[in-house]
This record gives sequence, C-alpha cells and structure tokens, in this order.
Amino acid sequence: MPTRKVWLALVAALGLSLSACESLSPMSAPNVAERDPDNPQTASVNIASLSDVVTRRPNDPVAYNQRGIAYARNGDYQSAIGDFSTAIKLNPKFAEAYTNRALAYRQIEKENLALADFNSAIVANPNYPAAYLGRGNLLRTEGHYQDAMADLNSAIRLRPEDAQAFHARGLIYQRQGDCVHAITDFNNAIDRNPFVAAPYQARGQCLIATGKYAAAIDDFNAALNVNNHDADSWANLGVAYEKQGNKAKAVESYNRAMEVDPQNALARDGLRRLG
Repeated sequence: MPTRKVWLALVAALGLSLSACESLSPMSAPNVAERDPDNPQTASVNIASLSDVVTRRPNDPVAYNQRGIAYARNGDYQSAIGDFSTAIKLNPKFAEAYTNRALAYRQIEKENLALADFNSAIVANPNYPAAYLGRGNLLRTEGHYQDAMADLNSAIRLRPEDAQAFHARGLIYQRQGDCVHAITDFNNAIDRNPFVAAPYQARGQCLIATGKYAAAIDDFNAALNVNNHDADSWANLGVAYEKQGNKAKAVESYNRAMEVDPQNALARDGLRRLG
C-alpha cells in the first residue's frame, strides 16, 4: 500500500460517508471530520465545547460520537475510540458510531477490529452506505476484490451521489486491468466531486495505459491544480510527457516530484532513463 495519507473520514450522527490510489479519503462535508493538525487552537476550543455538551448530556450517545469525531480530527485516535465506544455502549445499534470507530481503528492499523466494527454497523443498519464504503475500502486494500466490489456496489446503490464509492470501485477495476470500466467510474467520481485530486490521478494512469497521453497530461495537471505538492501526480505527469516524447517536460515533472519526495521511485527511475 503506497503512502497512507491520514485523511480521516468520519461520520457524524446525522451524516454519511468514507479512498487516493490506495489511501483513505475524506467523506463529504459538513458531516465529516478530517484531521486538521494545523489549527490546534480551534480543535481545542471545539473539543472543550463538545465536552461541555457531554457533561450536560452524559447519557446521549450522539454527544460522545460528535466529540469522538473532534478528537479524531485532531489526531487523538485513542480518545476518539473511547468516545465512540461509549456511544456504542449507550446505543448498541448506533451504526454511525461503529463506522467511526472502525475508521479510527484503521488509522492506528487495527484492521481486524475495524472490520468487526464495519460488520456491526451493517448489522445495526443494513441500509447505511458509509459502512459498506468503509468496509469495501478496507477489503480493497487487503486484496479481497470480489467482496470489496460487492460492498461498493451496495454503497453506490444506497447513495449514488457519493463520489468516493465510484472512485474506490474504479481502483478495483484499474487493479484488475479493466481500464474501460475504471475510467467510467473515475468519470462518475469527478462529475460528483471535481475538487479531489485522486480520481484525476487514477484516471490519468488509465489513460496512459490506453495510450491517451494528452488526456492523461490534462488529468495530472487537474490533480496538481487541487494539490501541487503531490509527488505521485508530478511523477505520473512526467511519465505521460515521456510517453508523448516530450523529454524536457518529462524531466521537469520528474524533478518537481523529487523536490516534493526525494524517495519517489517513479520519478527517480524516470530521471535515470532520461539521463
């Protein structure tokens, strides 16, 4: 599994849902907490406010679930897991809390516990798309593609507007060498949310594989417009330029990738080839 970007996708009490090529990604705002370590003061104020709510409503599972999201957003996964566990104790059928705890477990690489919680969430609410999406992503990263595909199909059926499920399913098709279906899913993901880099990057890789280098260059540039500090996007852009025969632009792109990540193997190998 490549670099695991710590985008924590957590479900709030009333909200939904949870992939970059092999990474976790955030769910749709406003019912999602993504890790925000750059603003500790805001996080502390938010946690303090939510702690007041917990003090006033000690038997409210929603209050613990919301504070758990805030802890997770701040990277304090153990405290988050504690709050999600309390929420589940207060309401054993709280699918959102099971899903949130599963996602927090994934951040500390306790995949077996995460899988058990995704299963419990689906038992508690068989129509909860975030649990299928979360479990599908876990199964996908572990190579259980058939089961992952079934879960992602369920997530799409239950919430067809969710870009992430299409992106995750596209990654399975891509891994299986089926770029036709993969590109269709990446198209659907981008149509639903054009402000995430990963589907552009994944679609660009498929476009390279099918010889559509100019379109791939457009996709990697689109990914870099979202996040120009992504070494993989720069490296893949270099591959596309190299395939197109544009050595100067390829070298420039590979060098940009190495500036961001000096260990990027794709960029390093490209520079070796091009001298």
